[in-house]
Order: sequence, then C-alpha cells, then structure tokens
Amino acid sequence: MPASQLAPSAARALVRAEIEKHARSGATPRQVTRRLTEDAMLLVSELVTNALVHAGTRIEVACDVETRRRKPQDAAPEETGAAGEGHPAELVAVLVEVADAQPTGRVAGDSSGERTEGRGLGLQMVGSLAESWGVAYRHTEKVVWFRIAVSELEPEPSGTLSEAMQRELVAAEIYSASREADRRRAAEWTDSGGSFLAEVSELLAGQLDEDMVAALAGQLLVPRLADWCAVWLTTESGGMRLARVWHSDERKVEALRLALEPDPPGPNLRTVGIPWPWPGHAEGSGRSGSALAFSLVAGGTCLGSLVIGRSGPTEMTASVARTAEDAARRVAQAVFTARQYTRQTTISRALQRRQLPPALAALPGVETAIVYEPHAMGQTVGGDFYDLFALGRNRWAFLLGDVQGKDPEAMSVTGLTRHLVRLLAREGHGVDSVLGKLNAALAEESAEAVAVGGETAQPRFLSLVYGEVEPDEEAGGARCTVASAGHPPPLKLSMDGRVEPVVESQLLLGIDESADFEAYPFELAPGQSLLCVTDGVTERRNGSRQLDDDDGLAKIFAGCTGLGAKAVAERVRQATHDFGTEPLEDDVAILVLHAVAR
Repeated sequence: MPASQLAPSAARALVRAEIEKHARSGATPRQVTRRLTEDAMLLVSELVTNALVHAGTRIEVACDVETRRRKPQDAAPEETGAAGEGHPAELVAVLVEVADAQPTGRVAGDSSGERTEGRGLGLQMVGSLAESWGVAYRHTEKVVWFRIAVSELEPEPSGTLSEAMQRELVAAEIYSASREADRRRAAEWTDSGGSFLAEVSELLAGQLDEDMVAALAGQLLVPRLADWCAVWLTTESGGMRLARVWHSDERKVEALRLALEPDPPGPNLRTVGIPWPWPGHAEGSGRSGSALAFSLVAGGTCLGSLVIGRSGPTEMTASVARTAEDAARRVAQAVFTARQYTRQTTISRALQRRQLPPALAALPGVETAIVYEPHAMGQTVGGDFYDLFALGRNRWAFLLGDVQGKDPEAMSVTGLTRHLVRLLAREGHGVDSVLGKLNAALAEESAEAVAVGGETAQPRFLSLVYGEVEPDEEAGGARCTVASAGHPPPLKLSMDGRVEPVVESQLLLGIDESADFEAYPFELAPGQSLLCVTDGVTERRNGSRQLDDDDGLAKIFAGCTGLGAKAVAERVRQATHDFGTEPLEDDVAILVLHAVAR
C-alpha cells in the first residue's frame, strides 16, 4: 500500500478479513476470533502508523492465520482438565509482518524509545501483547513482525474485568511507562548532551551552504531535543527569512510554517534562550507546550535565530535549554563559515567570468571547437585561457594560453593577456608584433611585482599560441599565420592522415623583455584541421610516461581524419582522460579549426 493516511485502516481491514476468513473455514470459537482480531488490529495499526510517519515509504503488510493441535503433554494442566483427559487442545495464531522500504530508518517505538505522548507506543505495546515478535533489516526494507497465539480453551474471565478492558489497562500501563521514560530521558540530557553536541559539530563541519546548515539543524534537533524546530536567517537587506521548519510529525510542517512566518524573531536576541509563544493552533492537537528562541551569533554578527518547541511541560528543563544553546552556537558558526565561503566564491566567479570570452566568433567556411576543463573542483576557470574574435576585413584571430601558477594573481595575468591581445590586434599589429609587445608588457609587470613584493613575489611567465585566420571564400580553406611562445606546437592534419607541426616553439613570454618572435604562415586546405592544446594534454601522465611521448598526440590526431572540429576536440579530450587512471592534474584546453570541404 502507498504511504498515505489511509494505510492504517487498510492494514486493519486486511487483518480482520484474513482472521474472519479463517473463522468461517473451521470451528474456532467466537471469543478466540474476537481476541485475535482485536489484538492483531491494534498492533498492526500501531506499526503501520509508525512506518507511515517515520519512513514515509511504501508499506507492505502480510497476515497469516493458522490452527495447530497441541498434544496433551504440551498443554497446560488446566487446559487438559478442561478438555477432558488426554484430549488435544487447539492453538489459533496470527502472524503479521509490516515492511517499509527504509532499512536504515528508525521505526518509532523500538529500543530507542522515540515514541512519546500522543504519537503511539510502537514496539513497547507489541512486546507486551504479542507471543513473539522481532525486527529484520534487509538491503531494501525493514520488517517488524509479531505473532499472537490464543488457545480456544482459555477460559472467558468471569466476575472480573473483560478481556478488552484488561488489554486497555495493559496499554495504559505501557503508556504510563512511556511517559516515565520521557521524564528519565529529559533528566539524562545532562549526561548525554556532550555526545549530542559532538554529533552536531561533526555533521555541520564542512557544510558550505547556509540553507543546508538550516536543514541539518532541524534534523539534528528533532525529535531528539524538541518536537519542532524553525531556523530564520538574516538577509542582505537586514530582514529575516524562514529558511527551515521541521516537525516530528511531517503533516504539521506546513501549518507550523504558516503560523511562524508572519512573526520572525528580532535580529538582536540574546544568545541564551528566551521564551517564545507556543503556536497552539498550528499543532492542531489543542495541547500546550513551551518554546525557546536563540540568536545565531558568530563573528560578532547576528546571522539569524533558532526556535525549538516541545509539547507537554510548560517549561523546558535547564539541561535541555543549555544543550540547545550550545547547539545554536554551532549552527551559527556553520552559517558564518558557509556565508564566508559563498562570498569568496561569488567574488572568485565574478573575476573568472572576465578571463574567458562569453562567446566565440563564427568563421565562414571554418568550423571551430573549444574544450575547456579546469582540473580544480568547483572552479569555472583555471590557468588556461582561450579566445577567438573578429578583426574586420575577413580576418579573425585566435589564441590559446597557459599562465604559470593557479592563484588569483595568475588569474589576473590571464585577463590582462586576453584583453591586451585584442587591443593590439585590432590596432593593426601583426602576429609577431602582438607577441613582442605582449612579452614586453609581461616582463615589465613581473619586474614591478618583484620590486614591490621582494623575495615573496614571483614573476609570471606565459605560454601562448596566437594566430590570424583569413578564410578563402572562393577556393575554400583559409590562410593562417601562427606563432608559439613556449607552447606545445599546433598540429595540422591533412586528408591523407598526415600530421605535421606548423610552427617552431619559441621563448616563454615574460622572461626576456627584448626577445623577438617569428610568425609562420601556412594554408589550411579544405578538409584539413588545426589542433592547438595546452600542456594539460601533452603532459598527461600514466606512470612515468606522458601522453605526447613518441608523438602520442600526433598519433591520436591522425586517427581523426575526416572528422569535423567538434568531433576532433571530443576525440582528443577523451583520449586525454583515458591515457591515465588518475584524475587530471592540470587544466585541459583544446582548440580545433577545421576547413570545411566545398
């Protein structure tokens, strides 16, 4: 049956129907049938309700009824005498299994004793009324089963309380014991609070999203410390937003949210708990309770508020309040850390967006493709960078570079380089002149950094492939001029599968201010491809070997004959990943130009 409010009644109907079907097939006395029905319906209803509230998954109920004849020596003396000497007695039993698809979830009322006033009695009642019972954990489900057995020769109580009243008294005793257990657990918080707070610290450590911190706070505090919990977080405008509401009864979460949201706590509450109005109408049970509000203060700033509520006593015990106060401090610190991370990430991403072009220019008759993979998790930009832009008069320029280092200073160099190249190229400087002037600017920048920062400053060197492309709209293909400064040389793939470098590599940019650079012109005929990569591809390692050992990259490129630009880029990217078993140790950037055959 699906997890819905109709599940308990459906389970009761199943058990009743199965027992009555058994009764119609034999001569089982009515009082035995009634006893089995009442006890089995009571217990299966309790267990299904527990599974519904705490697991919330699909529930399966199985019921089996059997009659077994017992030999005289197995029967109790009063049974033997009542039935006649040596006459066998009949034992009628019902076996019920309740399974839910949450093997690690708690079924309320088990040995952890989570069922409290108004929320059922769980396995305490099963243990009292059933002949035998048990819990089985499987890979895909958790099963609670019980077996009730009744002898048809059990005498009907006479002159005493009826069986139904006796069972109600047993339930009442269990209920009283459960309330007493609740009081004991409240008294135990002084002893167990330390382990609880250690668990809070462990689960909140490393959480870098403030909404996730609020969600975890609710899961941690409910139901171990409170019946419900609400977390408000401050906004940039100085207001308060209700980030999370959690209740031990999930059906009450929305009503509780509606009751709490219009009246948020002020941002200047004391760090110790202060009384908070009990939202009785949201509870819907008419019961009273108590609530405490705590400010979430860290770094000298109020980041929000935490409110917890418990039904029952009008005041929380001092130990519970102290434990909640300590938990609130840990939640506040986790929110503070998450916000610091978010702020730093936002700044970093804003800077990173400046390093790469928002879009690539389209060349007539030439397909282009870019693959870009920063190796650092969570980064959108690493030390590699690229660009492809129009120069006017049927000319386009492209570049692919790699700056030394991965820190923010290195990132600033990539932004400087990309924009400076665009400026120089559009002013009419040729390929060799662009590299020369860029080299002088980087060398001057490095010298100034060392002069200001002293020994701690590091000069920034840059490897770069820069080229210009002029498509031939009549004959097809394109005329190219390319230069490489300390970069893996670009490769050209012909239609016959021949691969050759198109330039000779020269000095890294930023080392020698007076260095000269040479540009190499060549034709990119229709059907030919040009491949440019960073050293994240060529230096990809597998043990002591690198991908480009023995012209490894050229061999991969040769296998791309007849492919378009995007297919070539993907083939090289996949080969780079497949070359080694370890994760990538450097950024990977791949630029492909493919002259379309007419």
